[in-house]
Amino acid sequence: MGIDVGYYIYLPPGYETSKEKYPVVYHLHGGRPGAESKSVRLASYVDNAIAAGTIKPTIYIFPNGGPVSWYNMSETKHGLGESVFVKELIPHIDATYRTWGTRQGRALEGYSQGGRGTTRIMFKHPELFLSVAPGGSGYGPEKRIQGNDGYESETLRFLPLGYNTWDLAKVYAARKDRPPLSILVWDGTKCFNYEFNYEFNLEFSAYLKELGIAHEFLSIPDVPHTATGSYDVKGNDIMRHHQKTFDAHRQAK
Repeated sequence: MGIDVGYYIYLPPGYETSKEKYPVVYHLHGGRPGAESKSVRLASYVDNAIAAGTIKPTIYIFPNGGPVSWYNMSETKHGLGESVFVKELIPHIDATYRTWGTRQGRALEGYSQGGRGTTRIMFKHPELFLSVAPGGSGYGPEKRIQGNDGYESETLRFLPLGYNTWDLAKVYAARKDRPPLSILVWDGTKCFNYEFNYEFNLEFSAYLKELGIAHEFLSIPDVPHTATGSYDVKGNDIMRHHQKTFDAHRQAK
């Protein structure tokens, strides 16, 4: 787009003094426009988990999704959130920092709008990631986009048609050569914002089962629509989901 796009990066203890390479987790923020300055607060949970030995040292990235957060909206100024992330940020991180540089060492997660972005991107670009964990995702608005000619509202239309979590999951399921994804869908049981989010997360999980897409579903008791609140209760489970994938890669080597 001809502009600088920022991101926050968490480097684990020992990074500056070692030559070791590390796996990477990308966390996609919620909200419109970009709110990575809020999502970076999750770095403290990562730091504590590493210190406690819950997960091994891992790089976490908190990028900026642009004005329509993780969608490509060519008619919106600087609205290429998906392309900037997939085509520019990921190669930049692998070229700049000591990462494993493979999908087996690359995870994707996000919350709210970032959960929607995670779901779209993981099914559209499964060759880039192995471990994925969309949380608090607005599958209700995604359903409306699917059934309303691409419109989420009277003033917001997404093109091309099929650019939503429901259709992209179906396309992924139909691929005979689909790369495997280790999927964790998570949401708080009191997440009732954005068209009864929790119920739509349950509905989307059932839909994935119908499509034959294996995944886990993590219910977070009594938590409303909040990423930090979710991490307060079940953050270790979310982080360990990625760690299991990274451990499997180490064992395979």
